[in-house]
Amino acid sequence: MKVLVTGSSGTIGTRLCEKLLERGHLMAGLDWVPNKWQPAVQKLTTIVDLRDATRLKAQSSKLKADLIVHLAANARVYELVENPDRARDNILTTFNMLEFARQNGIKRFIFASSRESYGNTGVDKYTEDLVRVNNCESPYTASKIAGEALSEAYRRCYGIDHVIFRFSNVYGMYDDSIRVVPLFIRLARKNDPLTVFGKDKCLDFTYIDDAVSGIIQGITKFDSVKNDTYNLAYGEGTTIVHLAEEVKRLLKSSSEITVGNSRTGEVVRYIADISKAKKALGYSPKTPFSEGIRKAVEWYLKNS
Repeated sequence: MKVLVTGSSGTIGTRLCEKLLERGHLMAGLDWVPNKWQPAVQKLTTIVDLRDATRLKAQSSKLKADLIVHLAANARVYELVENPDRARDNILTTFNMLEFARQNGIKRFIFASSRESYGNTGVDKYTEDLVRVNNCESPYTASKIAGEALSEAYRRCYGIDHVIFRFSNVYGMYDDSIRVVPLFIRLARKNDPLTVFGKDKCLDFTYIDDAVSGIIQGITKFDSVKNDTYNLAYGEGTTIVHLAEEVKRLLKSSSEITVGNSRTGEVVRYIADISKAKKALGYSPKTPFSEGIRKAVEWYLKNS
């Protein structure tokens, strides 16, 4: 099976492509920036702006595939509150990739959605049936709900089967962005303050290898798990204050931890119910937060 991965230069995309190649899969990547981490992935990555349907279509002849994994997205929630046009771009790129699949006879589509789709509802653990439009917290949330809806529409109208994965705070190698884990590591190395937005904010952090193992299970078992939605997370919550404390401890940093108000549009508490993914996919996350954050710090110190 040949797999086409969008966002192949990103955190999840790089690790997924690396693991696909290790397993002997044929693959191709699409991104608008080169892959700076893995030369083998970069060699198979076509640089194209997924918002440009004409240029995307021009690549059809060299991007033949049996399945698309659509990871590419603008993913910083608060940045999309400040710049909502980036949420529009998320919707447009998902539409363009579904059209690419339709025009090229690709009948399998994996869509990377997010825990943000649930909004703030106050439940203890989130099952896959709890997404409601009236809980939509932000333009980013709206873009992910729209992507899920488009995936279902293309199944009904054009027979393109889908699997939807709702990821939760994936962290680890190949990430030197301004997401919270690498940001705190970078700041703590300089002994700069670590700001937590919301003293009780608690999220479900997922180590990169666990997230990628779930995607690979989705690829491998696609025909038996298709046209459904699955949470991919660790299944336990970690407060952002605890994250900051662990980063400080691991780096022996003197950074001060400061607490500010929660920011508009952000989910303040999320822990995933992953029982459905465990049953259907055989998904089994292996990396607790204490181990994953140690690995993330070690990787960052060696590579950034």
